[in-house]
Amino acid sequence: MLDELACLMTIGDIYVHKKFSQQYKATIGADFVTKELQIDDRLVTLQIWDTAGQERFQSLGVAFYRGADCCVLVYDVNVMKSFDTLENWHEEFLKQANPSDQKTFPFTLLGNKIDIDGGNSRVVSEKKAKDWCTSKGNIPYFETSAKEDLNVDAAFLCIAKAALAKESDQDIYFQPIPEPVAPVNEQRGGCAC
Repeated sequence: MLDELACLMTIGDIYVHKKFSQQYKATIGADFVTKELQIDDRLVTLQIWDTAGQERFQSLGVAFYRGADCCVLVYDVNVMKSFDTLENWHEEFLKQANPSDQKTFPFTLLGNKIDIDGGNSRVVSEKKAKDWCTSKGNIPYFETSAKEDLNVDAAFLCIAKAALAKESDQDIYFQPIPEPVAPVNEQRGGCAC
């Protein structure tokens, strides 16, 4: 069995609650957890970094974002402002992480808190979220409830596969360059016969 390590960032506005705990405490700076998943013949350990969604901590982004294998954008389906700021989070991540190919870097979007008020307080439609994902190159979208553990495993399985695919692409791209062949000394002048 092969062991793999993938680093991913979860980013979004403060209070979208990218994780759930009965004893909730706000993320200050960044928080870090690991999750292990079995994918085919691989045991994948995800390093999940939850960055603070506060403007005063955004300058820390470059320290956390560089080297990420995937980025998970999270918004609250009940708060339009958290959806409206996704564009800023997306652009800021790309700017600070500076991936080699910004068009193919793996993102996933999570619409969280679908459990609130039986869905009656929802202000961001699933269609609006999917349209946004389409405009960003068809990034995967999941509606989740961290509190009720709805769609969380499916989302992280998709995220892990995307991170592994990115690593696989990089392995192919960064194959060692063969040693150059020494040039043959050519004689100058004289006839070619």
